[in-house]
Amino acid sequence: MAHSSGYKQDKSKSATQNACGDDGLAVPLHPVYQFKGRGANLHIAHRFSKDEREVYDDGWQEAESEDERLAPPVTTVRYEQSKSAIFYNDSPDIPFDRSINPYRGCEHGCIYCYARPYHAYLDLSPGLDFETQIIARGNIAELFRKELARPKYAENVQPIALGSMTDCYQPMERKLKLTRQIIEVLHETQHPFFLITRGSAVERDLDLIAPMAKAKLAEVCVTITTLDRHLARIMEPRAPTPQRRLQTVAALAQAGVPVSVSIAPQIPFLNDDMEQVIQAAAQAGATSAFYTILRLSWELKPLFESWLQQHYPERAQRIMDRIRDLRGGKTNDSRFGVRMHAEGIWADLIRQRFYKALRQHGMNLTSAGLDTTRFQPPVWVQKTAQMPSRHDVFQPDLFE
Repeated sequence: MAHSSGYKQDKSKSATQNACGDDGLAVPLHPVYQFKGRGANLHIAHRFSKDEREVYDDGWQEAESEDERLAPPVTTVRYEQSKSAIFYNDSPDIPFDRSINPYRGCEHGCIYCYARPYHAYLDLSPGLDFETQIIARGNIAELFRKELARPKYAENVQPIALGSMTDCYQPMERKLKLTRQIIEVLHETQHPFFLITRGSAVERDLDLIAPMAKAKLAEVCVTITTLDRHLARIMEPRAPTPQRRLQTVAALAQAGVPVSVSIAPQIPFLNDDMEQVIQAAAQAGATSAFYTILRLSWELKPLFESWLQQHYPERAQRIMDRIRDLRGGKTNDSRFGVRMHAEGIWADLIRQRFYKALRQHGMNLTSAGLDTTRFQPPVWVQKTAQMPSRHDVFQPDLFE
């Protein structure tokens, strides 16, 4: 028997409006089942879709077997030949002006991830496609080296963020090693960087990161949204457990790497253990922390609402109401200076709790900073080695 497509379709609206509800997106229906190990449960149409399909039962189709109906989506990886490696931004509320990301999409499948809507630019769903259709930027390290070799680059060297739009240590990194290749270029050129991750595989690269940290060229931020193991497992299904991430914090700190902790995003009535996270992180060796408050842009709104109805139906409405309280009646506010920490009395309460916890545990809001004077431009020679085709596909081993 055919199933619901996962979201309501308003035939009086355009596909873009259907994909975007009151912020632009349709309200998802409660799914029939949840795929184990996946954050999203919808192949939701994205905002650029020209057409939509609505599945319905006409009574003629034979019923699917249970195995067919519940077959989990398989993760596939495609190589991309990128045209540029470094992404620049001029946002006044982001503490870096350049970043580099070895992947598009993320296996961790965090339901709240702000990068999900960007999968729409690839004509892929920000839902299940974001965590199952991963793009690996196969030529990223060599392209990065080429851009660093440009004479003008040395005129304004600033720390570069690694992993701002994906997790650079998601599971496939253990095999592909694209992040390590980038760090090798950073190490060779003595370029300052900081990376953001949930992945324990960052410990593999301590042979490169630790010496750079001692030279004030590297910092690592580990994201720990909650200490609740059950909540983390369904909210961040393929990321390491909170306890494993604390072990990563400790390993980095013991190796002399400055470690900060991201307690982001804060979701009202869901991950309310901010103080406990800060305490545990401080005990593990973290020296600074920061947070953001959840905002639901574009396709993220119906995905998150569907997830809430699936896992926390009794408090879903309460959570969404508070998110709107924080965002002036909406679920998203993209204004600089407001989008990260929201506004109003509830935002003030979260801020007060955060700063009080920092003071209690001797942590800072920012790190000591990185040295930008050691940079040595690389010598770039174009290689003729055949890179993987953009059409080359492989499937990661789930059990590796």
